[in-house]
Amino acid sequence: MKILVVDDERDIQTLFEQRFRKEIKDKIVEFVFKFSGEDALEYLNINKEKQEAILILSDINMPGMSGLELLEHIKQKYHKPPPVVMMITAYGDGENYRIAQELGADDFLTKPVDFTLLKEKLKIKN
Repeated sequence: MKILVVDDERDIQTLFEQRFRKEIKDKIVEFVFKFSGEDALEYLNINKEKQEAILILSDINMPGMSGLELLEHIKQKYHKPPPVVMMITAYGDGENYRIAQELGADDFLTKPVDFTLLKEKLKIKN
């Protein structure tokens, strides 16, 4: 399963690689990390024919293109197969949560990310 993680905080890559070390080693998951909405959209456009990302995890609050803008682009542009987009929100971020739902977000995680819950959502056994 290829997962595109979009977050402007670069330490998220180390965190995901630590928490999914076994799954990465066993080739259950493969991560691609992009640190802005613009870079994520460029990656998706380049790989549009293959559309390898099965799941996209995107932070909402990022400088430049926000996760909400990225979500809107993805849901308008990529239909076959439609990627699953999970938004990562801060606690108490009700307005962004509502907007993300309206734009078609498939699921939500809150920061700090609960990796046990994420693995359950991905149907990966701990």
